[in-house]
Amino acid sequence: MLPNYSDKDENEDGESNSTISLGSSLSPINNSYWLSSSGQFAFGFYKKENGFFIGIWFEKIQQKTVIWTANRDDPPLLKDVKLILTINGSLVLQSEDGQQTSLLNAPLPAFSASMLNTGNFVLYSSDSRIIWESFGVPTDTLLPGQRLLPLGQLVSNISGTNHGRGNFQLIMQPDGNLVQYPANAPIAAALAYWYSKTDTAGDNVTLNLDVNGQLYLLKNTTGIIIKNFTAQRNSSGIAFYRLTIDFDGILRLYSHSWNQSDDWVTEWASTTNRCDPIGLCGVNSYCTLMDQEPICVCSRGFDFNDQKMNNLGCKRNSITNGCMSKNGESFDLQELEAVAWEDNPYSTFPSTKAGCRDDCLRDCNCEAAVFKDQQCSKQKLPLRFGRRQEVGSGTTIIKVGFGSSDTRNASRGKDFLIGSFAVLAFALIVLAVGAILIFRSYRVWKYKKITNHGNDGLIEDVGLRSYTYDELEKATNGFTDEVGKGAFGTVFKGVLSNCGGVVAIKRLEKVVAEGEREFRNEMKSIGRTHHKNLVKLFGYCHDGTHRLLVYEYMSNGSLADFLFKSERKPSWEEKSGIALNIARGILYLHEECETQIIHCDIKPENILMDEHKCTKIADFGLAKLLMPNQTRTYTGIRGTRGYVAPEWHRNLPITVKADVYSFGVMLMEIICGRRNVDMDSPEDEVILADWVYDCFAAGELDKLVKDEEVDKNKLQRMVRIGIWCIQDEPSFRPSMKKVVLMLEGTVEIPAPPSPTSIITSIRIN
Repeated sequence: MLPNYSDKDENEDGESNSTISLGSSLSPINNSYWLSSSGQFAFGFYKKENGFFIGIWFEKIQQKTVIWTANRDDPPLLKDVKLILTINGSLVLQSEDGQQTSLLNAPLPAFSASMLNTGNFVLYSSDSRIIWESFGVPTDTLLPGQRLLPLGQLVSNISGTNHGRGNFQLIMQPDGNLVQYPANAPIAAALAYWYSKTDTAGDNVTLNLDVNGQLYLLKNTTGIIIKNFTAQRNSSGIAFYRLTIDFDGILRLYSHSWNQSDDWVTEWASTTNRCDPIGLCGVNSYCTLMDQEPICVCSRGFDFNDQKMNNLGCKRNSITNGCMSKNGESFDLQELEAVAWEDNPYSTFPSTKAGCRDDCLRDCNCEAAVFKDQQCSKQKLPLRFGRRQEVGSGTTIIKVGFGSSDTRNASRGKDFLIGSFAVLAFALIVLAVGAILIFRSYRVWKYKKITNHGNDGLIEDVGLRSYTYDELEKATNGFTDEVGKGAFGTVFKGVLSNCGGVVAIKRLEKVVAEGEREFRNEMKSIGRTHHKNLVKLFGYCHDGTHRLLVYEYMSNGSLADFLFKSERKPSWEEKSGIALNIARGILYLHEECETQIIHCDIKPENILMDEHKCTKIADFGLAKLLMPNQTRTYTGIRGTRGYVAPEWHRNLPITVKADVYSFGVMLMEIICGRRNVDMDSPEDEVILADWVYDCFAAGELDKLVKDEEVDKNKLQRMVRIGIWCIQDEPSFRPSMKKVVLMLEGTVEIPAPPSPTSIITSIRIN
């Protein structure tokens, strides 16, 4: 794009912007940037990854927002480089050995430079004309007063932390149409995933953003606005705007109030469906929404290239050459519904679905086919630009080798049936005879159980054992070996041979007196839960007034012991693993078990650890059994002071988001290795949640993990998750499914507001 040779700018008060003279220099360590006269913008070195980049950012905003980067695809710079505006008028990078390389491609030698109050970095000639400006070569962002000229483009960043050229672009086309495309593919109408529908406007149309947040297309030859994307506001200088094509491929207009400490607010977006951008997921994978968040899923017969970065595409999990062997069994066909791909067939013909399958099966070149509108389109791999699309996408037919995880079991079954039919028939006869004998034995056993235990049949079908009080008293040696005590009762160590030896027996105290059937139903619900991060329930006792539960024994105590009492404190990797395992266990209770369970008392004392230090959640499903006056907080509240969500105190309906709040408090304790309330700490650190947010807002997270080796990116991620989880407003807290995805690092986490904010513009449900 051609530079704009304009006069030297002045600020709103008529003052000239600060001048950068020839011979001025910057280094990553000392005097690392040049400020605009207003102090709002900075040009210079900023730190990313393991080095430095040169760019422009908002200096007065806590969350550093970079709006332009020089040489964005180059490797990071080392700390021993210098940026010099030489006496010869060139802006150069100088290495430690004195070698210089030009940073900007200006047509004339510069006489001076300036970081303007508009966010534009400029070089001036000797007659005060602008000979180069950052506004003329935008990266991913457009600022007020900056135009996107015909053939101009914005290209997204790779990610929130990597400012290299990413996967999406916005182009101001010569025909007047503003269009978004995938960046790593030829420009083609079929790949446009958003456009302004102004292709009849003709040439000389520009995209404009003004200081009041109005975003519009202007026909420059007539001065007529041909399309408004947003209405004009009267911000009176108290807000600033930026238009950015984000790394997820969506074009968004953001605003920020100068007189507040809040984050950027989305004013407008090109789409609300976050799977709309073509190319969000890599080859052989497709984008689908989970809780309105985009995730990448491998097609059948494929596994992720990188389990930690699912957007990098998928590879076959078996080998097939695409041709049938003599017996026709070298591969199978898998069908995938409601997914759209790049239309790139090598053969298209009218057909039925069955005919399309058969034709692809016989064709050595056919690796996949799309059946749509009675047309069969045969394709070779890789499949690109996959997106879940319920309407008009047809059926994808994929050739999968029998060695793949999707077909391996089917293949083995088929081979077994063909090669061993006689053996199978004999086995069926044996099984039938065995089933009769087992059934007779079962009826005798069931009759005895009914005789001995009356109505216990309510929960026999879930595999729980019913014990007598005498059995458990004997197993615990008269309830003498106490290993713990909590809100629900006392826990004793015992030995039961049918449970594999040592068990933990919890004697429930002051449970709801009336409600025998309720107790049995709760046992039935708990007995149906099976997850590696939940403490296993072996059985129960309902003998007269006695209520006892028999659990697997957790030999390494509780998470509270490990965090707050153990001489060996957990490493950062252990902390990360503990948090993720607990989150997965809560997710199972909330969404994956047969009956949804709200725990109501998530805290370190209820997280137990087995011999391998694997964390498991205890006391789930018991909240309904606890009498209200047995809580440690207020009457009617179930939970523990410091962990209970604010809605308990407001007489609001209790949902799974109450557990999310408790998890957030506990996550902060895991991060910092201290209790959520510590009266021995300095005054501003007594309440852990408040201190964590203060450190986050000030960019001083190192204070939370003194003298501890941590992964700073993971620390930032976990702190953000914790703050989102403890938002006062339940609807602002993420679901546990979202928490798990965030902990796994598969989704980006927006900067959270203060937990006690009354109003916020961002939700991550």
